[in-house]
Amino acid sequence: MNNKKRFEVSSSYEPAGDQITAIKELSASINAKNRYNTLLGVTGSGKTYTMAKVIENVQKPTLIMTHNKTLAAQLYSEFKQFFPNNHVEYFISYYDYYQPEAYIPRQDLFIEKDSSINAELERLRLSTTASLLSFDDVIVVASVSANYGLGSPEEYKSMVQKLELGFEYSQKSLLLKLVEMGYKRNDKFFDRADFRVNGDVIDIFPAYFEDEYIKIEFFGDEVEAISKIEYLSNKKLQDLKEVTIYAVNPFVVSNEKLEIARKKIEDELGQRLNYYEKEDQMIERHRLKQRVEFDLEMLESTGMCKGIENYSRHLTGKKEGEMPYSLIDYFKEIDEDFLLIVDESHVSLPQFRGMYAGDRSRKEVLVEYGFRLPSALDNRPLRFEEFIKKSPFYLFVSATPNELELELSSVVAKQIIRPTGLLDPIIELKKSTHQVESLHDEIKKVVAKGDKVLVTVLTKKMAEDLSTYYLSLGVKVKYLHSDIDAIERNQIIRGLRLGEFDVLIGINLLREGLDIPETSLVAILDADKEGFLRSQTALIQTMGRASRNVNGRVILYANRMTNSMQSAIDITNERRKVQEAYNKKHNITPKSTTRAIDANLKSEEYDDLAWKKNKLDKMPASERQKILVEIKKKMKKAAQDLNFEEAIRLRDEIEKIKKI
Repeated sequence: MNNKKRFEVSSSYEPAGDQITAIKELSASINAKNRYNTLLGVTGSGKTYTMAKVIENVQKPTLIMTHNKTLAAQLYSEFKQFFPNNHVEYFISYYDYYQPEAYIPRQDLFIEKDSSINAELERLRLSTTASLLSFDDVIVVASVSANYGLGSPEEYKSMVQKLELGFEYSQKSLLLKLVEMGYKRNDKFFDRADFRVNGDVIDIFPAYFEDEYIKIEFFGDEVEAISKIEYLSNKKLQDLKEVTIYAVNPFVVSNEKLEIARKKIEDELGQRLNYYEKEDQMIERHRLKQRVEFDLEMLESTGMCKGIENYSRHLTGKKEGEMPYSLIDYFKEIDEDFLLIVDESHVSLPQFRGMYAGDRSRKEVLVEYGFRLPSALDNRPLRFEEFIKKSPFYLFVSATPNELELELSSVVAKQIIRPTGLLDPIIELKKSTHQVESLHDEIKKVVAKGDKVLVTVLTKKMAEDLSTYYLSLGVKVKYLHSDIDAIERNQIIRGLRLGEFDVLIGINLLREGLDIPETSLVAILDADKEGFLRSQTALIQTMGRASRNVNGRVILYANRMTNSMQSAIDITNERRKVQEAYNKKHNITPKSTTRAIDANLKSEEYDDLAWKKNKLDKMPASERQKILVEIKKKMKKAAQDLNFEEAIRLRDEIEKIKKI
């Protein structure tokens, strides 16, 4: 038997402080078949490294889930570095913008589904599913998307085309199979999910490949050569003995199963139309008949339709109300004994809990008023009780785990000590009566030292008004709240680190995932307004934003001491004592965390080749192709570096040029 490890961490760093015990306890518990475990780790204690070492010790394929895309991107980048020799994948929603379809009966207003798909994120999702069906050393970092319904992994695995050197294949049958798998022929502008034919040579660009395609050379019907070619330069990268091509979409099914699904959809439509007729709901009847019949025509002619996921129950053969397939089912294809890590579990688990009810409420209205068949209700996220029992092993990770995690877990490993020696921030209490003026004085002191300030308030209006007021006083400040989209949010956070401004004001968005070591002051206004935003958990998380700076401190503006405040202060002070004792014992002098600012954070103006001096419509096609190749190369580089906003901009420019 081969004893080579599937997963091996690559890092010059060695476990230190509480990491040593936490890694040992968690690994032993999982290996002992304990299903639920928790890592209680303070901010800056190296929880990500501990997670990586646990994966290495237990040797299990791992799904890491978190509650937002920003955190997922950060974790993906870190795990790619920790496991350079494994298949580390990224699975988040592929929409840059998504407005789900909805109907508001009171206003008789139907909101059509509107979305903008990010091609690179779509590729990464397909790369994830393909890797899970091809390799046994996969680590996937995912957002809540992993809880939503997907196509059947068994069907996706069957919808493949394997080609081997020296074997005979009918070229005509191969091309028909590629079309059935969702690929389209494109001899003019060859791109992802396309194939092209030139005599006895067939080029296939798998939907999940980044910048390579597969060249198949035939001699008659025999495969004479298989090679992997770099897309931009057409340079041969590798000769292959065999290759497996997967479908372009997890919902693609064989023609035989598609015909069965179409029949089931037709039957359900007939039943629903009869229902509306009996209830004398002729508007709803007409609405549903028109929509579903159009979808059926599209399925018959192309194998796909807009909103195909709403027919997933029929396509996957599931029964009414049965749990849909999700990304977790794809893990079961490679190993029944996989590990599921929930990062920032105190936020992620409640979010997972609320997903089903929100989705169900919206779709029930659509079904009632004839916009969707009842089977659309089975295109849904997992219920929480389904999710929490879906994986054989769970590891919850948080600085402030909820009662649920603690009650479920066989082991709660505590990681309080920071190997860097950094202490939890000093907490100061100030009256909130004149908090705006007092905070202004504190900001001036911090900014004079070159540090940054994070401020949390209770409402969007206060975030905006306070920013306007401080701007009038000469403070370089910006605000952040839920009305600001994800791309702009990332740009604002980057701008703070780059020194474009000094103070960031927000609401609860400042609690998790903000790794800004330049922050030496966190100010919490109205800290005594007890509730969700000022709970013990929220206060500890917020205060933790100052724990990466040796001068970190927190000011709580309040006129009274609440139970949440007292508890958060006690926990923070106790952690300071533990760290101080560790530092003294090991002669450690605390130093601020440092994190290099990626070059991609710089706001570089792209030299717009497409529009600079020439009019594209008068350019020779060959020149336009050169421009496209150059822009596409920059787009791929931006996407590789997770600089998705730049990749999106370049993608849109490519689309403009392709339409000419």
